[in-house]
Amino acid sequence: MNLRPAIRLASVAFGLATLLSAALPAGAADSADPAADAKAFQNYFTTKFPKLKLADFVNGPYSLNEDMHRQWVEKEEFPPYEFSLEMGKEMFAKPFKNGKGYADCFDNGGIGVRQNYPYFDEKEGKVITLELALNRCREANGEAPLSYMKDEMAALTAYMAFTSRGKPFDIKIPNDPRALAAFENGKQYFYTRRGQLNFSCASCHVQNPGQRMRAEILAPALGILNAMPIYRSEWGGMGTISRRFTSCNSQTRGVPLEPQSDEYRDLEYYLSYVSNGLPISGPGARP
Repeated sequence: MNLRPAIRLASVAFGLATLLSAALPAGAADSADPAADAKAFQNYFTTKFPKLKLADFVNGPYSLNEDMHRQWVEKEEFPPYEFSLEMGKEMFAKPFKNGKGYADCFDNGGIGVRQNYPYFDEKEGKVITLELALNRCREANGEAPLSYMKDEMAALTAYMAFTSRGKPFDIKIPNDPRALAAFENGKQYFYTRRGQLNFSCASCHVQNPGQRMRAEILAPALGILNAMPIYRSEWGGMGTISRRFTSCNSQTRGVPLEPQSDEYRDLEYYLSYVSNGLPISGPGARP
């Protein structure tokens, strides 16, 4: 395996760290003001890519490359995630053995609610993601939980995302020190270097969006979860947020965490909050 592209990218990321710290408020791990963090995060990307509208960032690398954008527009006529979307719609409508269904577990019958996840549960003191909520719904109704990495969970979240398309992320941080700590933990995870390549999530998705890593054009972190779940050509199928987080750890030669671990849920909380106001565009497709 040729590591030269990854090594070059690591070198570039290291050199840009000082520039990034000046662009974001008070260092990425020290601030305790989520609203200020989100404003600075969005300002960083709109300054870096001044030709893009804020809503364009939900299109990931397709908003950064004209050739890819044309290909994407053509692909959306017959999107590769369509089969998963249909599967998710059927799964969502199928009653559990006890006669109840997913609609009984969510506000508004589960339709048009994707933009509100993840949320902080003040009773439990933890972040609750949509994937976790779906499995808790199943278990509460006597059904076995689904794998967070497989097609069924991706299909369900694809359908729920589709019913929320165009609705802006509206993630709340309640007046609870535990919620603020979860946000800060997610931010710290995002900016912490790990793995043999010594990458952080920000090395690729803040410092180098639009650049190539092997055959992949790196997506900006802003709006990156708005398009989830996604069909990826390299996967040959759909992938959940859990799958994306674990695969990113593997790609940096790090050790993936358990899907829906506290760290991954806090990371999702952080990335979703700093993209508040950007519309849901999922399900999506990526190379």
